[in-house]
Amino acid sequence: MSHILIIDDDDQLRKSFLKLLAEEGYKVASAASGEAGLEMVKKTRPDLVVLDMRLPGMNGLETFRAIHGIDPRLPVIIMTAYGTTETAIEATKQGAFDYLLKPFDVPDMLAVIEKGLAAGRFMRSPVDVDVAPENAFGEAIIGRGPAMQAVYKAIGRVAPTDATVLIRGESGTGKELVARAVYQHSLRSKKPFLIINCVAIPETLLESELFGYEKGAFTGAAHRRVGKIEQAHGGTIFLDEIGDMPFSLQSKMLRLLQEKSIERLGGRETVPVDVRIIAATNRNLEAAIAEGRFREDLYYRLEVVTIHLPPLGQRRVDIPLLTQYFLARYAGEMGLDNPGATDAAREALSHHSWPGNVRELGNVIQKALIFNRGMPLSAEDIVRAIGDKGAAVRHVPGAGGAPDDDPDAALREWARGTLSGESRENMFDACMDRLGRALIAEALNLTGGNRSRAARLLGMSRPTLHSRIEKYGIRLETAVRDEAG
Repeated sequence: MSHILIIDDDDQLRKSFLKLLAEEGYKVASAASGEAGLEMVKKTRPDLVVLDMRLPGMNGLETFRAIHGIDPRLPVIIMTAYGTTETAIEATKQGAFDYLLKPFDVPDMLAVIEKGLAAGRFMRSPVDVDVAPENAFGEAIIGRGPAMQAVYKAIGRVAPTDATVLIRGESGTGKELVARAVYQHSLRSKKPFLIINCVAIPETLLESELFGYEKGAFTGAAHRRVGKIEQAHGGTIFLDEIGDMPFSLQSKMLRLLQEKSIERLGGRETVPVDVRIIAATNRNLEAAIAEGRFREDLYYRLEVVTIHLPPLGQRRVDIPLLTQYFLARYAGEMGLDNPGATDAAREALSHHSWPGNVRELGNVIQKALIFNRGMPLSAEDIVRAIGDKGAAVRHVPGAGGAPDDDPDAALREWARGTLSGESRENMFDACMDRLGRALIAEALNLTGGNRSRAARLLGMSRPTLHSRIEKYGIRLETAVRDEAG
């Protein structure tokens, strides 16, 4: 459970925060002054701080600087009224995660908190490298084959330098874990580490997210905003999916790498920045260059050191180790005894093609554990968890019989019965809502109503889960049966 500290002298606002965030599943504490908040940071080391700029005694900026001095990786979200915007911007330039203007919308505030907590986890949660599965207590890069040994050597050699790193590999191979390992073993490991997904942020917003903007740069730009690159001064920026970065922004990224400076959107001032760039892509950059979609000069600036992550299908020798690791990790997270897996289950895992790579393997083990009843995972459990993509696995002895077995038979039968009835407007949306409601309700049942765990189980953010719970009218205090079964 994430621990959030609220520092604000407004009693009513603190009470509102305590109630709202507790309902969201967070552990919440509060302080009415900067001095009291600072003592709580020293004693309890929260996962995130929400800090008001107007405080009696030690003001918000002084409090932020003191917190930042204790732990530069602790995400701090600034709350500010319009009149103190410049102070909030100054705090952001010095490393605050983000700021919110009062009054703010609750969904927007929850989204920023979720992002801040995620950033904090990325910075402070260790990534074990080249470790035995039984000794891995959190996220880890697992593998002992020649390909992974080359990866470990590359991490060890490049981490202590300031060299730009390009991580290449298919989706699901663990590029983000490698980026975090490089950061955590670097000389900048006590400074900020910010992740920007170049494909997840709309092109119209990506430039302002990276470089910031000046007041009046576009409609709605009522004040200056510092971008993530400037905010990470002294630290590291991880540009995920850089192969999808819009061509129009690539020249600005090239300037950053060449001149160590940026210009905010709508500004003329050159802002010097000291950041290390780690980038990752699953794209064929050479083909993108040939097609005019990626700058060749940027490519050469990025590939100072390139780390190649092989697909899981090319390092099958590591599947047993990864299976051990995921069994121990997910059983622990679910509060279960590790049931292990039968030889037939391990054989089934070795026969799958793993198009989703290590991420898919982890998801399969997690799903199998959820629906297993404490016995060792069987080949049939693996087939069910893999689903429609597991045709080759069904030929393994003990994996469920004939190749034409359909693990979705019950779902298909429900769909057939629903569609054979009287047709109605928006039938597809109604069915998807029904299925979505059943999935969310079951995830909440499986996690005892814990929204954070349910969101992770469903692969969605907490704010998204919260909005779906409200949309579907799910009551958390009552167990809801899956209506679609």
